[in-house]
Amino acid sequence: MSVPTSHSAVAAGDDLHAQQNAQNAQDAQGASPEPHLKRTLKLRHLVFIGLAYMAPLAVFDMFGIVSAETDGHVPLAYLVVMVAVLFTAFSYSRMVRFFPIAGSAYTYAKEAINAHLGFLVGWAATLDYLLLPMINAILSGIYMGAVFPEVPFWVWVLLTVAICTALNLVGVKLAASMNVLLVSIQLAVAVVFVVLTIVNIANGANDAEVSIRPFFSSDIQVASIAAGAAILALSFLGFDAVSTLAEEAEKPERDIPRAIFIIIGVAGAFFLTVTTVMQLLFPDVSLLEDVVGASPEIAKYIGGAAFQAIFVGGYMMAVLGCGITQQMSAARLLYAMGRDGALPRKPFGRISGRAGVPVANVLIVAAIALTALFVDLDQAASMINFGAFIAFTFVNLSVIFVFFRFLKRRSAGAWLGFVLVPAVGVVINVWLWLSLDAVSMVIGGIWLALGIVYLVIKTRGFRAAPPDLTGPINVGMYE
Repeated sequence: MSVPTSHSAVAAGDDLHAQQNAQNAQDAQGASPEPHLKRTLKLRHLVFIGLAYMAPLAVFDMFGIVSAETDGHVPLAYLVVMVAVLFTAFSYSRMVRFFPIAGSAYTYAKEAINAHLGFLVGWAATLDYLLLPMINAILSGIYMGAVFPEVPFWVWVLLTVAICTALNLVGVKLAASMNVLLVSIQLAVAVVFVVLTIVNIANGANDAEVSIRPFFSSDIQVASIAAGAAILALSFLGFDAVSTLAEEAEKPERDIPRAIFIIIGVAGAFFLTVTTVMQLLFPDVSLLEDVVGASPEIAKYIGGAAFQAIFVGGYMMAVLGCGITQQMSAARLLYAMGRDGALPRKPFGRISGRAGVPVANVLIVAAIALTALFVDLDQAASMINFGAFIAFTFVNLSVIFVFFRFLKRRSAGAWLGFVLVPAVGVVINVWLWLSLDAVSMVIGGIWLALGIVYLVIKTRGFRAAPPDLTGPINVGMYE
């Protein structure tokens, strides 16, 4: 980032870019700047962070459940949700060019639509971010408990949370570098899994045969596919997490959009490949002993006990990779909200000057993750997707608002990219949101209601002025 030659940027007001430019100028002059997030992440770091957040091996977690829900059409459900995510990813790529700052959906809705509404979007998304590390800790206890039943569940939970917290406190670049190794291990295990499954299909195991049934059959139920897709949306949350790191990317306007589409493309191809071969080998998962734990059972079926042990080991790499990046993103979302005053600035809006990390937020997320000691997987998982679809919906809406509020030249291409495509994204995400189960809607609704009450109290019935809205930084790019 270039150092400004004058103080005119500071006079512009509260614009975050102006503040950071002023801090950079102070650095160049030998002054002591206020602590701020460090721009250390390259495109490859962002891609691996996103892939690690999505945990490639997490595709195995939901296979049995979604296969039963969709009557053997998991790949089709993945295809549906991938289309939905691509529409939303397009909107994320638009918005990050306007607002290359931390906060993701919260920031976009706050800046493009309304500050109060942005807070509620951030509040809804916060539920997802805060609970995902807890789910990882639960999964760690479940999987490791299956291999080492003599070790108490709480030991694995504490170890998982402690390792992820320690890496996040050291700094974002080390955590990102660790993810390169963890993702690589996961992909290697997955490749072996796919190869062994294909060998079993070729040998006619379980009377398997190649067909298009995983994607199409005469008995497809649209409502079931939508319900399955709504569950599988969790698999793609990594691209959203990447957008929260915009202030730590070396070239956010260029690399964040690229990372988003690379992540979705790689992950989508991976999910479709793995679930297709699994579904061909086991079109009816009801024949398995444990539908929820279908994947470890399939691993043993295709490769014996030795491969099952390798598979579980690879899955633990997924747990660590996920835990590191999910805790990282949750801490930075809280930081963005605290910095802007949506949450108390102490402790949420503070950064450690030495490590460049929002330490208090990392510890808060770790404490929430420890509730894995008292909550089961079903209870935790039922809360996640509610906020995700709200966030995705409002990212698409934010693009439409940017078009009408900030763009001066409204060409046919601009109408297509800033109105039509995001509008389709809104419709798809609302459809999937309405496909969630009743428990998710009730719990999510309660969380959102608490956010509304908090906002009303904080703003004295909306009488207090909301945080100042800042126009897009790079609006000239689209004029």
